[in-house]
Amino acid sequence: MKAQRQPGWRRPLAMAAQLRRRMAEPKRLPAPFVVGVNRSGTTLLRMMLDAHPELTIPPETHFIPEVIRRANHENTRRRLIRSITRHPRWGDFGLDESALRARAKQVRPLTAAGAIRCFYELYAAEQGKPRWGDKTPRYMRAMPRIARALPEARFVHLIRDGRDVALSQRERAIGGEATTMTAMAERWQRRIIAAREGATEIRAGTYLEIRYEDLVGDTEATLRLICELVELDFDPAMLEYHRRAPGRLAEMDRDLDNAENGIVRTATNR
Repeated sequence: MKAQRQPGWRRPLAMAAQLRRRMAEPKRLPAPFVVGVNRSGTTLLRMMLDAHPELTIPPETHFIPEVIRRANHENTRRRLIRSITRHPRWGDFGLDESALRARAKQVRPLTAAGAIRCFYELYAAEQGKPRWGDKTPRYMRAMPRIARALPEARFVHLIRDGRDVALSQRERAIGGEATTMTAMAERWQRRIIAAREGATEIRAGTYLEIRYEDLVGDTEATLRLICELVELDFDPAMLEYHRRAPGRLAEMDRDLDNAENGIVRTATNR
């Protein structure tokens, strides 16, 4: 008589297989993921990081959670790539869809992580740089999911004083959200708390909180901390981000937060 297997016996086998695949993968260089509440200076930090000669940060992506979701239910090459190329943000990246598909064909099997990396690697190649990162503030709500898919992710959570964030959001009325100071302050607090709770679910040493006030007040020291997190040598070009080619600055100007011609505009008067 054959021994009966207990319910759930496949799960340990699947976990073991996943572990073996990860151990077989080459060590990947850390990739910075800049997150934070809107109007916290994340675009300024993106400009500084992108000025590094070895690192590029594309416009906000927003598609990673959807790619991961599709991989869990519809793990087919075509659908994974479509979840990137059919995203409303696709046109922001200036990439050729056929080039992404060609790159994805070289990855077998194509997982969510593989599809996502293909996108970033293609973007980095187009920019002539070897490394990539991300700046999508809303990913502060998805850090555990992203960390599971991309172990190389290093989260840089930029936190600006909630009063300044509220003032800035009220001026811009971001996303049609509630604009009373009380509502904005409460929303800021909830999101910071939620992000910190999410950070407890990811591997130690992969999450760093940076104060916006430190970024603008002691820029080099703050950038060196971030470079250490992502195993990247600091480069003085990061301090000269405003001297970038006009075309690159124009591409970033769409969601520019707090920088104009190299002058940081702060609202720190209390």
